[in-house]
Amino acid sequence: MSKTVFITGATSGIGRATTKLLFDQGYQIVACGRREDRLRELREELGERIHTLEFDVRNREAVIAAVASLPAPFNQVDVLINNAGNAHGLDPIQSGNVDDWDAMLDINVKGLLYVTKALLPALMKSENPHILNIGSTAGKEVYPGGNVYCASKHAVDALNTGIRMDLNGTGIRVGTIHPGLVETEFSMVRFKGDTARATKVYQGYTPLTPEDVAESVWFALNQ
Repeated sequence: MSKTVFITGATSGIGRATTKLLFDQGYQIVACGRREDRLRELREELGERIHTLEFDVRNREAVIAAVASLPAPFNQVDVLINNAGNAHGLDPIQSGNVDDWDAMLDINVKGLLYVTKALLPALMKSENPHILNIGSTAGKEVYPGGNVYCASKHAVDALNTGIRMDLNGTGIRVGTIHPGLVETEFSMVRFKGDTARATKVYQGYTPLTPEDVAESVWFALNQ
């Protein structure tokens, strides 16, 4: 039986690229996201070795219910990839939008915790379990206007280390990937649909692609 990977934020960007690469490498996939139309596209494209779950990681009850709903054999998860994340706005702290702050902390930090907590019982039963958290270079450095987003990614980095320490001795491997700037829908979300502003972010150099990060995930899982 192939290993089962549970990946959040699978409907676009890094999550979608990682889903497709791991599927091509023989993994069984539980692809999670908030957009049913995109999840349906994945099912139609990839076929029977994929199961999709539609939920928002910041909704604790929805996370618990989604994980509990997994049918066999998808319910024996071997790999968790905490990929769901977001950035909203690039305002200085004095003019920041509190709703944006809530969204970043709820998804990037609390969502990661909710999903990890819900899946630990299954991971504990796996023969070769692995948790990979998708962080950011923003979790290592802070840039102007990045205040809360950078704080959320610093939290991911700290949680990654803390989870690894706590699970030491259980057999669960824990790691993180910290990409730099990747050309995805990230900037469109951050700038709330302002195409010109989002495009400008990538001008002047060649950013990473989602496939670049997917290759890093594949590499980490195979070490």
